[in-house]
Amino acid sequence: MIQDTLKLETLSLLRQYRQQPSPQLRNRILELNLGLARKEAHHWVGQCGEAYEDLVQVGCLGLIRAIERFDVEKGHAFSSYAIPYIRGEIQHFLRDKAPCLRIPRRWLELGQQASAWQREFQLRCHRLPSDGEIAQGLNIPVSEWQDIKQAFQNREPLSLDLPIGADEDHPVNLGDCLADHDYRSFQLSQEDQIRLQQALGQLEDCTRHILEFVFLQDLTQRETAEALGVSVITVSRRMKKGLSLLKQALTAEIF
Repeated sequence: MIQDTLKLETLSLLRQYRQQPSPQLRNRILELNLGLARKEAHHWVGQCGEAYEDLVQVGCLGLIRAIERFDVEKGHAFSSYAIPYIRGEIQHFLRDKAPCLRIPRRWLELGQQASAWQREFQLRCHRLPSDGEIAQGLNIPVSEWQDIKQAFQNREPLSLDLPIGADEDHPVNLGDCLADHDYRSFQLSQEDQIRLQQALGQLEDCTRHILEFVFLQDLTQRETAEALGVSVITVSRRMKKGLSLLKQALTAEIF
């Protein structure tokens, strides 16, 4: 009964928001449906090291995106429409937070053992151990320990502001050494954005969601499939079909 009342109130507010958008209406819809973001955050909190409240906040960004794009006239349930946006936003956040270099589980375990072993060695011998001593303590070849150490050192990306020159009068950063001769701005003009949104609106809901998740939210095809509850093959096929239809629609408008 309470759930039905929530759905009816949400639908009524969405109609009002569609006709006359306002931050107050949007925030009220967000408040009524906050449980969707909380439920999705609860699902992911046990699979990562992020705090529950942080995941809820990220999920709310997806919820707001769903509120902005929901079409009341199509007759879909808002909760079913919003969940893929919430899930996609959280997955995108977790992927961005993940280390750039994925270290094998065995090396992660050896890295933890090495940290504990080095602390004990330093307390006992009052100096840092050599690579050979660490490898002997872990009972692995020196070459493998050196590979593990390098993997941990390269786990995070380098900043482009990292200084690489010793000349104080003419400092050189890593970013200064990257070639950028063919730079192009891929920001769409406002007119092109409107045309693109109109073309997207002509696609089937599932196909449109797939293109939005892959190209606008930067999800992988597998993440998109999980968010929408379809197979990766379905995502791939609908992407191909959707891009073809978009090309036709945009080309037709030009001519």
